[in-house]
Amino acid sequence: MFAEPETWVAIAFLILMGVFAYVGVHRTVLSALDRRSARIKAELDDARRLKDEATKLLADYRARHASAEREAQDIIASAKAEAERIAAEAKGKMEDFVARRTKTAESKIALAEAQAVADVRSAAADAAVAAASAILSKSVKGQVADDLLAKGVSEVRAKLN
Repeated sequence: MFAEPETWVAIAFLILMGVFAYVGVHRTVLSALDRRSARIKAELDDARRLKDEATKLLADYRARHASAEREAQDIIASAKAEAERIAAEAKGKMEDFVARRTKTAESKIALAEAQAVADVRSAAADAAVAAASAILSKSVKGQVADDLLAKGVSEVRAKLN
């Protein structure tokens, strides 16, 4: 039995384990493992805390984003309403302007027609007076002709003007 190498390996292993137990290597190994377990646990706790903070931050940013979207939609709706109001106001002003211009143009046209009618009457009266004067001056002579001519001219002018 002592001649076999496995026996000496087993005896050496037992002696080594006895020395380790006497020196307290098992306490050192266990305390190192406990420290490592505590460090890993602390890292996991930090990771959970950071994950929770990130989740809260993400929720906060999503809420801000939704709020900004609603505010942007409100601004767009307000701008559209304002643009429609301004367009309706401009259309009303334009229609009023066109109506005033049309009325002014119509009154100018009526005034021009009246002036043209007056000019035509005046020209007709002048032509009638000239024709009457030419006819009467050839057919009637003397003082009677002059009186008739003056009276006729004044009557024609009074009626036509």
